[in-house]
Amino acid sequence: MGNLAQCLLDTSSKEGGRTALRMGDSVLAYSEFRDAAQRVAAGLQAHDVAPGDRVGLVLPDVVSFPVAFYGALMTGATVVPMNPLLKAREIEYYLEDSGARLVVATEAAATAGIEAVTVDPVRPDALMAARGLPDAVGRADDDNAVILYTSGTTGRPKGAELSHANLSINARTVAETLLEGTPDDVIMGCLPLFHAFGLTCGLNAAVLSGASLALIPRFDAATVLSVIARDRATVFAGVPTMFSRMLDLPEADRFDLTTLRLCVSGGAAMPTEVMRSFEQTFGCAVLEGYGLSEASPVVTFNHPHAERKSGSIGTPIRGVETRLVDDSGKDVPRGEVGEIAVRGPNVMKGYWGKPGETATAIPDGWLRTGDLAKQDEDGYYAIVDRRKGMINRGGEKVYPREVEEALYAHPAVAEAAVIGIPNPDLGEEVGAAVVLKPGATATADELRDWAKARVAAYKYPRHVWLVKSLPMGPTGKILHRAVEVPPDVGSH
Repeated sequence: MGNLAQCLLDTSSKEGGRTALRMGDSVLAYSEFRDAAQRVAAGLQAHDVAPGDRVGLVLPDVVSFPVAFYGALMTGATVVPMNPLLKAREIEYYLEDSGARLVVATEAAATAGIEAVTVDPVRPDALMAARGLPDAVGRADDDNAVILYTSGTTGRPKGAELSHANLSINARTVAETLLEGTPDDVIMGCLPLFHAFGLTCGLNAAVLSGASLALIPRFDAATVLSVIARDRATVFAGVPTMFSRMLDLPEADRFDLTTLRLCVSGGAAMPTEVMRSFEQTFGCAVLEGYGLSEASPVVTFNHPHAERKSGSIGTPIRGVETRLVDDSGKDVPRGEVGEIAVRGPNVMKGYWGKPGETATAIPDGWLRTGDLAKQDEDGYYAIVDRRKGMINRGGEKVYPREVEEALYAHPAVAEAAVIGIPNPDLGEEVGAAVVLKPGATATADELRDWAKARVAAYKYPRHVWLVKSLPMGPTGKILHRAVEVPPDVGSH
């Protein structure tokens, strides 16, 4: 198996003339994609990037992302993808924690003294050597390919170490058994490539299939529909919010989506009504699945040729085992709620530099996901709740603790509880109940703006309200689930 980048070399030797990447008017054939990635690899070597070194990528869904990603892998480097919407201090933490040698970005990034290369979105010329690296540097199956940062409910974000084998096996299973991809497919890639879902089910599955990946830098329903129609896309993968935005577009029915043969939903629970309306409007089946960064990410799916159950995340994918366990790690009876535990070739090696947290997450070879589910008599799983306090805002994961930390940095704040508020469009919106210090003054708007300046745009609390006290448990721990939301919040 070896280096994941070998997949690009193999596909380009067979499908070199076919379109690999498309963004607006920019089109790259597989041979051009390969050549550009090889030149990036040589360019990184000229910057003294060696096998095992970490390379940060702060790029949206532009052509330069796949080129830089595969180029970095070819050198044997480990890629650290980051959301370009992150604030400078968040990016600096990722770079420092991962020990990155170099960072690649479309805009000058805050780099904490680490060498940065600013590249054009369409072509990373600033990183490309005159002559490319002919072969991918050999890597072992369990060498790190990617470190994906994922926040926990306690402490700072943790880097999930995903090996070459983790990513290539998961992408191959997706390509062969879920997407059933071929070189004739055009995959609509509007899932962020810096997320595991977009990286595996979009980019890597497309490369393994020899399919074309249509990119748009930022999701916009009208743009997506027009690109599907223009490029005759056959596969669309997205989070539920994307489906509902496309559905709610007033002129949605004027786009020709007859080429779509498959839609894939993940990242959050798909409302049954949204799925039904989407399938009815656009005439394309939606298959829902489940995964998490620590599992590369796909774990379960409603498989193409099996019964599809609305509201279910399906059954385990090829080669992956799942169980529902109680707090002591014992199996729960069928029909009862338990935590999803996962074992298989997709499960991460561990958290970068955090052996204690790795042992907690994978105590016995089974990854504890923190997600609670039930299993029916046919073996299909349905998510019930999250053990962690994570808020799912339109498929973007927001961790309350991180937002609370930003609020606690305000001199007037005594206590803060960040919670998810039901939202018809996003699923959940971020809200914060705040207790001020005695004698201190601050308005809800001021606190919202304070948080907005300190965390990524999708994380800050749109709703902030002041309270005299927060509900506490017997040990003095704030009970998030008991926080009351004022009646006027969430209605606008």
